[in-house]
Amino acid sequence: MPEKIALAGLLPQEICSVLQISPAFRGKQIFKWIGEGAVSFDQMTNLPSEMRRMLSEKAVLRSARVEKILTDSDGTVKLQLCLHDGRFIETVLLIDAAKRKTACVSCQTGCAMRCAFCQTGQLGAGRNLSASEIAEEFFCMEEAAGHLDNIVFMGMGEPMLNLKAIQQAIAVLTSPDGRGLSSRRITISTSGVISGIYEMADSGPHVRLAVSLTTADPELRSQLMPVTKNNPLPELRKAIAYFIEKTGKRCTLEAALFAGVNTSDEKIRQLIDFARGLDVHINLIPWNPVGGLPFKTPSRRECETVLKQLEQAGINATLRVRRGEKIGGACGQLGKIN
Repeated sequence: MPEKIALAGLLPQEICSVLQISPAFRGKQIFKWIGEGAVSFDQMTNLPSEMRRMLSEKAVLRSARVEKILTDSDGTVKLQLCLHDGRFIETVLLIDAAKRKTACVSCQTGCAMRCAFCQTGQLGAGRNLSASEIAEEFFCMEEAAGHLDNIVFMGMGEPMLNLKAIQQAIAVLTSPDGRGLSSRRITISTSGVISGIYEMADSGPHVRLAVSLTTADPELRSQLMPVTKNNPLPELRKAIAYFIEKTGKRCTLEAALFAGVNTSDEKIRQLIDFARGLDVHINLIPWNPVGGLPFKTPSRRECETVLKQLEQAGINATLRVRRGEKIGGACGQLGKIN
């Protein structure tokens, strides 16, 4: 029996095309129901009953299923999703001090970047998610946690290696005929894949960019983040500058902090030199422990010293609050499926 068609990542005209539906307004009706979180074709009461039967035979609204829902006392929620081929991914809900809800979604089942400090990197390369699987993460989290305000592509995988599917998922989620999420509320994060940054600047999606920098010391960054070998820091800085100039958007630089590794005065001076002259904001993220990895979380004082040095140099920076650590939902902890 052929696989059923996953509809969550399709636009109205694509729904009509793949299912040979007419007239065109039926595709818009189905698309609207999907954006409103429908989990059954029977809910689509403005469709003829015979069309709903056909949809049930040929298509699915959710190709993935929620395997586990984990919650932390700080409000963080983590969904473990089982995909149609038996692979697992994780999606996390983060709630900030203003009570805004952000979905941190995955784009791959593993990660080929192999950052030395990241749980997902220990899994190695996995397959790309389809646009439908990415959109389903968002809809599943809304079903579990209510209306979401933002989406960040900072989960499992390197977004720039699956940019086409992400572009399609964003087109679906931002369409005014469906969910209608504002593009201003979407961020794509990269470990520093230069070609992807240029593609985003030139072709979209026109959303926010975050770059996981961690350190501006070339030798240390090569040790921590192998992506540096083919994406050297000077060229990465040029790509960031190009993105800022082309889009008019500020870029976020993410810096995971490790005790005694990248927090010295010299390392912070290098970070300042990298950021100076760019319209960037630096997020300082105390490392979230991952079992078996040889790093330590810096003390609060160590982190605040780094923040003070950046601020004194005129660099916009924020020291992030750690959330979701108890359920393995914090930055760098995704991918250890229990």
